[in-house]
Amino acid sequence: MTHPLRPSQGLAYGLLGLPLAFVALPLYVLLPNHYARSFGMPLATLGALLLAARLLDAATDPLLGRWSDRLFGHSAHAVLAVGAGSAVLLALGLAALFFPQVKGAHALQGWALVCLLITYLAYSQLSIAHQSWGARLGGDELQRGRIVAWREGAALVGVVLASLLPALAGLPAMLGVFAAALALGWWAWALAPRPASVQAVPGVYHPPPSTSLWRPWGRPAFRRLLAVFMLNGIASAIPATLVLFFVQDRLQAPAAQEPLFLGAYFVCAALSIPLWLRAVERFGLARTWLAGMLLAVAVFAWTAALGAGDALAFVAVCALSGVALGTDLALPSALLAGVIAQEGDSGQHEGAYFGWWNFATKLNLALAAGLALPLLGALGYTPGTRSESGLQMLGLAYAVLPCVLKLAAAAALYQLVVRRTAPAH
Repeated sequence: MTHPLRPSQGLAYGLLGLPLAFVALPLYVLLPNHYARSFGMPLATLGALLLAARLLDAATDPLLGRWSDRLFGHSAHAVLAVGAGSAVLLALGLAALFFPQVKGAHALQGWALVCLLITYLAYSQLSIAHQSWGARLGGDELQRGRIVAWREGAALVGVVLASLLPALAGLPAMLGVFAAALALGWWAWALAPRPASVQAVPGVYHPPPSTSLWRPWGRPAFRRLLAVFMLNGIASAIPATLVLFFVQDRLQAPAAQEPLFLGAYFVCAALSIPLWLRAVERFGLARTWLAGMLLAVAVFAWTAALGAGDALAFVAVCALSGVALGTDLALPSALLAGVIAQEGDSGQHEGAYFGWWNFATKLNLALAAGLALPLLGALGYTPGTRSESGLQMLGLAYAVLPCVLKLAAAAALYQLVVRRTAPAH
């Protein structure tokens, strides 16, 4: 697609991003806190369980990416049909996770692991196919940024809904809204513009080369971008895993204020995306992403000084951090689409690239949960503690470590990508 994307077309493609992001917040933010507080699962056990599930999930993403390329080789209909099956599994798996049908510590651990694997697998297949579809639409830097912005803008609406509904209406309402949004998102996707390289209806199969699974690793531009993406992702995954612990124990804020913090963060991210796209027009994708990283550090570093009663200051930090988040959401995937196009792999290997891309995302989240939670427990922090040393460790893990990692990511982006990219005019 070389002509500009009309708003109706952008919305039709991007709407599925709403339920996919909606489910991400319960899985990565609410679930650890839910199992620790509602079922008394120890942090070390919880961390090990999440690490195992996320590592197994991450390992399947490259294979799902290759499968996605083969589905695109068949037809758009095949991509959509498999996506529908994944959507059903995803809705059922999430419901089973939050409402386990077993009792006893060991049974609960087994139930959670199986349900996590089913949910992750369905989520990954649907996400990779949807991302690959968007990358195959093509276009220049600004067009690629707009395509991703429609998806991520809808995603932010989903995240806001997911952050508000549990507190305002309860978990059953959250799950019901998610299932309805997932059905609507798939229906809109079926009406979205088709990539030019994809069969509109089942026809002659055009399989990608057998080397497509490993092809991205032969591209230096992909390896450089992935290194930056992973560093930046770890910096974001740690506070995402720990935010509710920080709010409840370090800030000692009432539960009623939790939607305010998350809402300010994600609403400001959504509002910032059009502004960041204006910056992309002038400075290009890579430089704009670098500016977002530096803004994130400048704002989030203040979190380390916050303590009990500082809820209002934390709202301000959340809002400004949300503005910086807009670049993390809209720009890296657009940069990846550009790499795919520059390497001559458009229309054949998008699934392989996004499979490894999602593998990196999952690995970041797995490391954040599997290492940060047990480490905090070993250093003396337990949920509900009022110990000064425990809360200090929580503050360092939540606020200081992510800033250090984000600065490392910014340095890597400048050295590995920005200096190699000509300014966009």
